[in-house]
Amino acid sequence: MTTNLVTQDGDLLARFRRAVAAAPDRLAVRAAGTAITFADLDARVSVLAGALRARGVRRGDPVGVCLERGADLVVALLAVWSAGGAYVPLDPAYPDDRLAFMARDSGLRLVIAADNRLNRLAGAEVVAPSAAGTAVAPVDVSPADAAYVIYTSGSTGVPKGVVATRGGVAFLVHALETIGSYPDGNSVVGCNASVSFDASVQQWARVCRGDTVVVIDEDQRRDPARLAAALVEYAVTDIDATPSHWEVVEQVAPEGTLRLFLGGEPVPAAMWRRLDEAGRAGRVEAFNLYGPTECTVDSTVGSIKGPEPHIGRPLPGVDLYVLDDRLAKVSEGVTGEVYISGRGVARGYVNRSGLTAERFVADPFAGGGRRMYRTGDKARWRADGTLEFVGRVDRQVKVRGIRVELGEIEAAIAGYRDGCSAVVVVRRIEGLAGDLVAYCVGAQDLDDLRDHVAARLPAHMVPARFIRIDAFPLTVNGKVDHSALPDPDRAAAERDGPPPEGEFEELVASVWAEVLGKDQVFADDDFFALGAHSLMAIRVVARVKNALGLALSVRDVYRRPVLRDFAEFVRSVHADVTHTAGR
Repeated sequence: MTTNLVTQDGDLLARFRRAVAAAPDRLAVRAAGTAITFADLDARVSVLAGALRARGVRRGDPVGVCLERGADLVVALLAVWSAGGAYVPLDPAYPDDRLAFMARDSGLRLVIAADNRLNRLAGAEVVAPSAAGTAVAPVDVSPADAAYVIYTSGSTGVPKGVVATRGGVAFLVHALETIGSYPDGNSVVGCNASVSFDASVQQWARVCRGDTVVVIDEDQRRDPARLAAALVEYAVTDIDATPSHWEVVEQVAPEGTLRLFLGGEPVPAAMWRRLDEAGRAGRVEAFNLYGPTECTVDSTVGSIKGPEPHIGRPLPGVDLYVLDDRLAKVSEGVTGEVYISGRGVARGYVNRSGLTAERFVADPFAGGGRRMYRTGDKARWRADGTLEFVGRVDRQVKVRGIRVELGEIEAAIAGYRDGCSAVVVVRRIEGLAGDLVAYCVGAQDLDDLRDHVAARLPAHMVPARFIRIDAFPLTVNGKVDHSALPDPDRAAAERDGPPPEGEFEELVASVWAEVLGKDQVFADDDFFALGAHSLMAIRVVARVKNALGLALSVRDVYRRPVLRDFAEFVRSVHADVTHTAGR
């Protein structure tokens, strides 16, 4: 339990200014080739905030941030807060249509970006992160003012923006300090999540309490060996990841005690047991975090100890209820729906008053006009007072830790052409992340359909497999019978092509088949067209390294996605290494 905390701050910028005053020369942000002290960070934030204010940003205004991962990203986020605004993260990797929708929907006039993206951002004015301005002091805000707007997948086919508050973010940091998850003293925190994913908030915002934030770049995030090397190089003490990501990193994680925060999806039982054993050996201190975006990142936390996974207990200041259909509390061991109340509950959704009223409802147990958020998650209380996650009451899923509404993908497919429709389901792999599979009616050219969907949805929402069927199987009640949909592996097995030839094609084919869970792959197969994603690419690199001792990168897989081409690249690298070693 911490004892020297400031508990009354309704906004983290006050704490940031105290951290600057206390240790101006301490490193605040590190990234590839960049190191910024607290004094330098404060100066850069103040100047950029002045540039934003000069361009008309006022208290509560949304400001877009569309930057690659690096030190400028932290500067921009703090500058938006300092100017009184709320940041709207815009991932540069998102399709143009989605970026433009988010810009219009949130009412952006200004976007902080490194280059001119006017054609992508619905005409918003672009401000460079290095824009000159007159340094200004932070604008006074209240805990109820907006901190950020993060867009999540929408069941109607339209993403929805969640408005979190300054007070909610400050509460999150304080609550995690109070229970000891954030210890006294200064830590070195790896910022690993995309800024468009709410888990990033509890990573980069730790700079406000005096911690050093290390921004993990895209290459490091995709390559477990490089990520492990970065943890050592920067002496990272705290890292946050989804279980899917950590599953490929833990094999090469550095020796020494690491504080690990897992969230975004359930922790598989096997991983839980490994981390429990590592914790007892003093190699890791691991926590499992749970919470919806609508409740400011995290609502529960549990130490990863003991034999069975759970999502812990509510944070101090969070009231969490497990209720039945009549909003009555259920008994221990009985499954119900999770409702969350307390200081972390967000304002609601941008321009979606009806949906806000539906999901943010009156808290009958607290009174006083307080609201609770209906999560759609199912859980039950265990005898020890911890919470066990059970599943969903609707069709929302998590894909590599990111919330996805299957209806939004189905709507994108239906927009391909008249008469086209789809049912999207999840196929689980190794108990971790799921693969999205789209069963399509009325689509003749599946490659063209894939391109259509990829131009409209983020990469994590593009189905791994598109399968053509003549009609949806129906139950006696006229609903789609999901159990009768064709086996995606059997459908994939009907493909044909040239077999791999030679040592390296056969090796790569074996690795791909293992990673993809397929019986056979062909020499002209495209890795990503077969349903692969970035975590699978990481596994390919790791397995080729184990087999041949070659230090490849995930980018090599992306640049040569066809099996024959990638195998030839592996052969050439192996030949170069062998030739050099023989000199």
